[in-house]
Amino acid sequence: MTMRLRAGVSSAETDYGIMLLDEDSGRYWNLNPTAALVLRTLLDGGTPDQAADKLTERYAVEAAAAGRDVRELLDGLGAAGLLEGGGAP
Repeated sequence: MTMRLRAGVSSAETDYGIMLLDEDSGRYWNLNPTAALVLRTLLDGGTPDQAADKLTERYAVEAAAAGRDVRELLDGLGAAGLLEGGGAP
């Protein structure tokens, strides 16, 4: 299942990653380039494992650490209510 941002959450690419805006609350989040890579992968239909693989391909990070980083990002996005259904895929 493809991950989606909740209705009312806008995203915009920036020179430094991705900006997310919760239009309901007015809160925003700036995702750095590594988090942006993960989010793009997931929004394009990739799995968390595929997102972690992309991190290890692009950056000098071990697979276990990349997997933890992906889970932490998903947990944070879910806790902030930015994902459809309110949680990680």
